[in-house]
Order: sequence, then structure tokens, then C-alpha cells
Amino acid sequence: MGMIFDETYRPFFEKAHQEGLYDARCGLVNVSLDAVATRTGKRAEKYKTEAGDKISPFRSFTGNAPTADMLATDVDFVCVATPDDRHFSAAKEVLTAGKHLLVEKPSVLTLQEVDELLALARAKKCLAKVVYHKLLDPDHKKLRSLVYDDVLKHVNTGYCTLLEPKAISGSQFSEWITGRNPGTYVAVHYIKLIDFTFGGKLKTVTATGQRGLVGPQDGPTWDSCQMRMVYEYEDGREAAFDIHTSWVTPDNFPGYVEQEVQFRFDNGLWNGHSRKRGVECTVEEHTPFDMKISMNNHYNGSFVEPWGERSQRGYGIEVIERFVREVAYLEFGKTGDRDSRLQELTALHYNDLSADRQVVAAVQALEAILERHAAGEPDCVVRVNDAKGGLVLYRPGSEQADVLYSGTV
Repeated sequence: MGMIFDETYRPFFEKAHQEGLYDARCGLVNVSLDAVATRTGKRAEKYKTEAGDKISPFRSFTGNAPTADMLATDVDFVCVATPDDRHFSAAKEVLTAGKHLLVEKPSVLTLQEVDELLALARAKKCLAKVVYHKLLDPDHKKLRSLVYDDVLKHVNTGYCTLLEPKAISGSQFSEWITGRNPGTYVAVHYIKLIDFTFGGKLKTVTATGQRGLVGPQDGPTWDSCQMRMVYEYEDGREAAFDIHTSWVTPDNFPGYVEQEVQFRFDNGLWNGHSRKRGVECTVEEHTPFDMKISMNNHYNGSFVEPWGERSQRGYGIEVIERFVREVAYLEFGKTGDRDSRLQELTALHYNDLSADRQVVAAVQALEAILERHAAGEPDCVVRVNDAKGGLVLYRPGSEQADVLYSGTV
């Protein structure tokens, strides 16, 4: 019930409560926020009071086993928006109960966990989907369209950066940040963008990072990290992608985050910048703290429409609505049978857990490399689908190899 709920799930459920959801494939579907499971329930009760008739009267579960208590009700689908290292346990409970699953990125942290969740989803004939809202960013959709249509030919290299303000690590996520890194938290957006847009096979992952601000200089908590992925394509050519992430950018930075990408192709160059594409606004006594100078009106924005209605929209909300449409189509679709619709929906590579293997492999490799770095062994390399296993970590100057995942990625 934190930031992600407030910025994406809340506006979707409020709109669905007022208008329902219409899809020509299944008609009008009523969608209600029926129950929530949180640690203390304080935010849930506060929201329920503030929202009033904007939302249905949902149940709030807390205590020792809030997720299990919630799943014992008649909910149809569950959205998991916990800290990333707590996704797996909640997702496993959801699928075991036979409920459709939508989990925030990264879906899970290891390929072993992917395997277990996929087996559950198939056995229960449920959807298991992942939120990658940046794939719906208009700029990223245009990039993929140009690649898909073969206008931009064969990516050569890429560079992505996403820098978060100190408030993210210092206060907003302080309760769970120990032992974590901003790469797993935000680099995964760009790992998915690269994996989905350009295809290819992940071959190698390397990484390093900096410590000392969020936690001790010799501890396991990272201020920033830099990772490199090498992909190989069908013609045998390779491309290297560098992703830099941080959550210690000064809070008085003019934008919410600093996001920039550059991709070089055989015949072109793509440059994108989240702040430079937008507007700037300065308001005395407001900017840049409770209101940012550089606004991102694409991800999520509050508006007064020309006809007077107040609305909240953007690609961060669209991705939630899209998942609910998929659930509605599966359960109430007018064409084919349920099994054929399920097969159709699990083939959607932009959000299905089955298409998340290379992304999770990169995350698992990143975490393993940073863990070895914190233990005094920097500069490790993880190779994918190596002769020794699907995910294998090599130490510099050592013949010893650690098999992180034995199956094929």
C-alpha cells in the first residue's frame, strides 16, 4: 500500500469502481478492490477513510499470515507490490491458492524461483504476469516499433542510466534496504527493455558498484551499481549493454528521477531522456521538493480534463489495466475455450513470467557478483548457458566455478 499502490493501482481501481471495464472480447466487467494484505494495516485504513465512495469497501488483512487470510476469500486475482526480495513467497502463496498473479518487477530473484512459480501456474491454469511498465512508455514503444519494422537495423551497443533521489533509499525504502542494491530495483526495467526489444541470447554479465552512503563501506548494501550484459544474436554478432543505477542522487535534483538511454545500430542512433522530453515548471516554496521542476507526465499524471473531470492516467496505470483485461478475457471471453485463451495469453512475452527467464538470469547474476564483491572478491563474471551450467560464476584468477543455476536459461 505504498508508493506503487498510490501511483498505479489506486487510480486504476478507483476508475474501475466508477466506470467498470469494457472489452469487446468479453463485454462489461465489474472490477472491485476487494481485499488487501499488509504488515500493519495503517495505510490501508487511512486510504479507506480518505477514498470514501471512490472505492469499494475492501477488507484489510494484517497479522501473522495476512496473505493467507486474504487468499481464503473469493478474490480472483492478486497484485504483489512488496519489496523485491519478498516477491517469491507471496507469489507462491497466490498461485498455490489458484489465483491469477500480477507481480511487480523483478518477478523473482532466481531462476529456481521462476521454475517453481511457472510449474504452479501451469498446474493451476492461472495467469502469472509481471509488471514492466516502461515497456508502455510512448518513447520505448516507438523504439520497439522501429526495431520491429526493421527501420533500425541490428543493435550494436546500448547505455541506460536511472538515478533515484536519496529519499528513496534513506526513508521510503529504509525498512527493507539492508543488503539490497539499486540495480535489482531499477536496472531490471532496462534489462527487460533490452531483452524484449532486441531479442537475442544473454551471454555474459559483469558488474561493480559503490558503497558507504546508504550503509557501511564494507557492507552488503549498495549506493549505486554498474552492470554490463553481452547478448548474442542469430547472425553470431554480439552487443554490449551498460546499465548504471543509483539511489543516492540529491533530493533537490530537479526531476523525480534521471533516466537516459542510448542505443547504437548499424544504420542509426536512438537517444532518449525522460526529463528533456518534458516540461519545466518552477513554483515558489514548492519546487523542487514537494513538486519537481521536471515533470514526467507520461508515467503518471493528475489532470483536470477539458470537460472538467479530474483524472489520473499514464503508462504506469495502463499496464495494470491491461493485465485486468487479460484476466477478464480469459474468464469471460466470447471466443474459443478457456484453455485456448490461456495459451494465447501466456504467449505474451511483454509480461508473462515464462518470458522473464533472461531478465531473472541477469538479476541473479548481478546479485551473485555483488555478493562476492562485498565478500572481498570483486570482478567476478557470470556466463550464461556455459558448458558447466545455465548460470555459472567465475572468479578472477581462479579455476573454481560456482554453478548458480544448472538448467538451461
